[in-house]
Parts: sequence; structure tokens; C-alpha cells
Amino acid sequence: MKKAQNLDANGKRKFGMRDKVAYAAGDFGCNMSFALKGTVQTFWLVYMMMETGLLSILLLLVQIWDAVNDPMIGALIDADRRKYKMGKFKTYIFIGACGLLVAGALVFIPVPNAAVWLKAILFIVGYVIWDACYTVANVPYGSMLNLVTDNKIEQAELSTWRSIGSMVGGMIPGIVLPMLIWQKVTYDGTTDFLNRIEIPDGFDKTQFLSDPLTGKAYEIGDKVLNPATGKQVEILLGDRVFWAALIMGVLGFIAFMFMIKKITVRVDENSVKAGEGGGKFNFIKAFGNFLKNRPAVGATVAAMGMFLGMQSATTANTIMFATYFGQASMSGLVQIIGFLPMFIFMPFIKKIVGKYGKKEASVVGTIISILGGIIMLVFPMVPMNLALPVYMIGLVLFGIGMGVYTCVSWAMMGDAIDYNEWKFGTREEGTVYSIHSFFRKLAQGVGPSIVLLLMGVLGYNEKLGTIGQSFETASYMCWLVAGLYLFSAVVQFIGLALIYNLDKKTVAQMTEDLKKDVPAEVETA
Repeated sequence: MKKAQNLDANGKRKFGMRDKVAYAAGDFGCNMSFALKGTVQTFWLVYMMMETGLLSILLLLVQIWDAVNDPMIGALIDADRRKYKMGKFKTYIFIGACGLLVAGALVFIPVPNAAVWLKAILFIVGYVIWDACYTVANVPYGSMLNLVTDNKIEQAELSTWRSIGSMVGGMIPGIVLPMLIWQKVTYDGTTDFLNRIEIPDGFDKTQFLSDPLTGKAYEIGDKVLNPATGKQVEILLGDRVFWAALIMGVLGFIAFMFMIKKITVRVDENSVKAGEGGGKFNFIKAFGNFLKNRPAVGATVAAMGMFLGMQSATTANTIMFATYFGQASMSGLVQIIGFLPMFIFMPFIKKIVGKYGKKEASVVGTIISILGGIIMLVFPMVPMNLALPVYMIGLVLFGIGMGVYTCVSWAMMGDAIDYNEWKFGTREEGTVYSIHSFFRKLAQGVGPSIVLLLMGVLGYNEKLGTIGQSFETASYMCWLVAGLYLFSAVVQFIGLALIYNLDKKTVAQMTEDLKKDVPAEVETA
């Protein structure tokens, strides 16, 4: 006999843990695909050997597409009034999830010997299809929060569980993927050994048959050392990246199906918008209004700083671990360990914000992150046996500093929405969020593109892979990574401390005035 369900006043199953776990599974599914973005530049730079300048331009183009296709897909979903058996939003999530089964692998088709023009076409077409499928799944998934419940407290709980799903979905591939796709090379004694590790043209291949430190010939099982850096040679297994992307697509699909089956929609779907705002969107007018909202500008500058630093450092960081430390396969694990401290704030964020305020706590965090960035600048100057521990200390401090802002960044944008109503009498919620989201995504594209150019300027030669780079170039990668993190922290400090103007006292006054419907005095330049 079936157990009677606990139903709400509308005959729907009451909101509970099943909804929270299911919603977390949805972002786990999203991150099975999103986590691959950090591997795109490395794959095309190291394995496909695409020139840094060309890759920079192509990456910028597809990231601009990434920034503008969200509102396009959202508008498409909003305009769809057809009736679907499983509901409109779940149907679009299902379609996107089906596409992501294979779309994530399309940008990792392993053809390193193809012509440059063909590589460029494969990159653009593969990325555009992948990003479109991801958006079709991700945009309605984000809107599901308002469909599952209209209770603000329950929506906040769903948001927290979404963060948990995102964290787990990002950590697993972040740790495991580098271990699968990078292989440390040992001498196997076979005649095709040198061809297997693809030694760059112009190098004396006999250098890879003996230890550069002792001059002794390698024996079977010995580590093969890079004659330029003295570190064990690691090679990127491009074929494995393709298959790993397919496997992650399957795992993501399973997570999406679990969410679709287990989560309950309790709110009328036509009352919730998937797109940003309604009607025709005038970007120029919207941007002009956005600039008047000082806290929205400050929060956006801080978010751009975060992505310009963290996202931009991903490729340079992998190259640094491959060439300087000889530990590319462990780069993901090191990064995760470095950023784990930010998650310690999650259980305490309510108390921290309640006592000190969102801005105040976040600004202190940026100062700690700046200290971490300064320490990172030291690690290229210390002896090699101390370099990694010093780097880790700086990275952990950076992560601790990032902790508070990461937890409250969207809440600060919510305060910026209230500020707009308080100062100017209109909320303009869709406008503020869409502009903020646009610049966040633009930063995710512009940053890596600039870094690829900087890598070329600093001597990285894509034709040499990670094996043929000089020790000098490897050292430059260290300075580049450290500089990116420090730059990220400084920009966040500027955005939060110098531009964002909603401290704890001002937020309290704003909240009180809005309750009483009392307008604030308009600031003058």
C-alpha cells in the first residue's frame, strides 16, 4: 500500500528535501559541462598547437556570443506558449541535456595535424553548438527556482543547494580530469619512444634518452626529464579529453534526468520569465541607467575582477604546472585545495554579515586576497623545493579572502536593486541583472583572450608544446599567474571598497525607508 503524500493547499506535494537535492543535481549536471571550459584553452594550445594570437581572437568571439545568447534563448522560451507533457521549462532542460550528451565533446575533436583554417572552423562550430546546448539547459534551470516555490525562504534554501551542486559538480572534474588527461612519461625502451612523446622539431632527440642531470642513459621505468627544466616530462592525451567530455556529458544527463523526475513545479510557468526583463531590450539606454546605480557598478567591477583573475589564470596555471613544477596532472587538485577555505564561510555567512555587514566583511576579504597575491609574487624567487608550498600559502589566503564575497555577491546585487528603487523610484531588476550578467560573461571571455596574448609575448611557443618551453618561459608563467591573482584582488578591492557604497548602516536605512516608501535624496555628481 502506497504511503499517502503530504500535500499543500493546491494538491501538490509539499516542498521538502527531495526538491532541494533534485535542484542541486541540476547544477551538478550543468557543471559536468561548464567545468570543461577551463580545459578548452589548454587543449587547443598544447595538443592542437593553435597559435596564441589566433586562439585569443577565436576565444573572444565565442565568449561574446556566450554573453549575448542567454537573453536570446530566454526570450525564445518566454515566447513559447505550447503545452508540454512534462512542462515547458523541464522540456527545454531535457532538450539541452540531450544536446550536452555529445556537444561538450565537439570542441575537443582531436585532429592536431589538421590545417589551421579547419581547426578554426572546428573550434568555432563546436563551441557555438556546445554553448547553445548549455544555455538551453541552464537558462530554464535557473528560472526553476521560482517555479518550485514562491516562498522566499524556500527559494533561499534552493539557492544554497544549487551552490552545493555547483561546488560538487566543479570539484570532481577539477580534480579528476587533469589526472586523466595528463600523463607523466617514463622510459619504456621501445624504438618508437621518441615519437610517442612527440618531441618538438629543432630539439636534439638524444637529449631525451639520458638524464640531463647525471648524463646517464635511461633504463626502462626511469622518469624522462625535460632537458630545459629538469622536471619530469608530461604529455597531454588529446584523445582522452574527447572521451572524458563524452563521459561527463552522460553524467550530466543522468543528473538532469534525476532533477526533472524528482522536482515538483508549484508555480504557473507563464508567470515566470526565463529571459532578462520583458519587451525590446535597449542596451544603450539600459547601460546609461545602470551607470547611475553606484552599488551595481561596484559589484559588477568586483565580479569582473574575480573572473578576470581566476578564469584568466586557468590556462597559464596549467602551463605553469606542466613546465615549471612538472605536475600538470595535479594542477586541478592544488587549485581545489587552495580554494576550499572559501567554503568554510558558508555555514557562518549569516552571522558574519549580520554583525559586520556585507560590504565591510567583503572588503576585509579583498585585503586578505591582496596579501595572498603578494605572497604568490614571492614564489618564483624562492628555491624550487619551497616554491610550491609558498604558492599554496598565497593561494589559500587568496581563497580565504574570496570566501565572504563569493557567498554574498548575489545578495549585494539584490541590495543594488533596492538602491535603484530607493534613489530613483524604480527597481529595474531585469535591466540591472542583465547588464551585470553581460559584463561577468564578457570578463570570462576577455580575460583568457588577453592572457593568451601575454603568454605569447612572454615567450610561450605553441609549436613546442609543454616539452620544449625554456626554463625562462616557465618562470615567466609563474610571474603571470601570480600577477593575475594579485590584479584580481586589487580590482575587487576597488569595486567593493571605493565604488560600492552600501555599508551596513546605509542598507539598514534603505530597508527602513523602503518599508515606509520614503525616497532617498538623489546623489549629485
